[in-house]
Amino acid sequence: MRSSFRSGRHLALGAGLLGLLFSTAACDKVGGGDFAKTKSGIEYKIFKKVGSKYERRDISGDADPTYKDRVGKFLTAYIDTRTGKDSVLESTRTKFQGALVPLPLQEVKRKGTPEEAFALLMPGDSAVFRFNADSLFKPQGPQPPRPVPPFLKKSGNVVVLHVATRGLIDQAAAMTMQQDLQQKMMAEQQRQMMAFAGEQLKKDDAALQAYAKSKNLTGLKKTPSGIYYTVTTPGAGPLAKQGQTVTMKYTGMLLDGKVFDSSDKHPGEPFSFPLGQGRVIPGWDEAVALLNKGSKATFLIPSTLAYGQQGAGADIPANSPLRFDVELVDVK
Repeated sequence: MRSSFRSGRHLALGAGLLGLLFSTAACDKVGGGDFAKTKSGIEYKIFKKVGSKYERRDISGDADPTYKDRVGKFLTAYIDTRTGKDSVLESTRTKFQGALVPLPLQEVKRKGTPEEAFALLMPGDSAVFRFNADSLFKPQGPQPPRPVPPFLKKSGNVVVLHVATRGLIDQAAAMTMQQDLQQKMMAEQQRQMMAFAGEQLKKDDAALQAYAKSKNLTGLKKTPSGIYYTVTTPGAGPLAKQGQTVTMKYTGMLLDGKVFDSSDKHPGEPFSFPLGQGRVIPGWDEAVALLNKGSKATFLIPSTLAYGQQGAGADIPANSPLRFDVELVDVK
């Protein structure tokens, strides 16, 4: 447990993605009519825009003879991935903040896949493709079988793609677009992490206040980040500073009283670390800097500054605010 405590910053910074919900307006306008079907089993409806309306475009001969002129290029598009019951699993417009994504147009080697479906499209088309989930999840070559997720089976055992295309670009433009999309995705992930952290911090703060009241902890101060602390025995000298090596005694516990780690469990091995260098959970880097040599204190740290959504092993569940009773033994 001690090693996981020391690496807690990495655990605390992780976050899972939230579900993405979106409806592509252009795709919704072209949803009527029956599906046509390719020889490989893809059900499709393809529409071209004529003025302000969409007209059905059927593919004769089960392929587009002009596709050879587009091979090696990229089709820009918006894509929704949905279940058979029209629940949106992912939307590129939401995921990438409204940006188009590049679809590579290559020689079709796998029939019945999105690769073949995209080969049927031209710039300006809007389409709906429906794939049998068993076929999509069927392994290619020696890979082990991949089971179809139960929620897909319950929703008709199909995967539905809604695609709205715009234009053709070359490889250089696609690479530039992909770099921009990566930045947008990272920004969206950061936004979602911050939103989740804000909500979790509210829950943690309520739990820490209730805990402090139940334990009659008095004289607590609160930092702007949400850490509660009280110095039970004052030390002497200046406060510990970033970059200095501090040596600590500590006991860490959950709010239910369960001790998950203590320096007493590691006799003869003082716990020392450089302050402010990310070697411990963020709450420790911040709170230890409030102490000077010889200080004893109690820290109440929200989960967002501890082990976050991941928790730490079997001892610290996800989203757990923590208590630490500490002593700053030495500062170098």
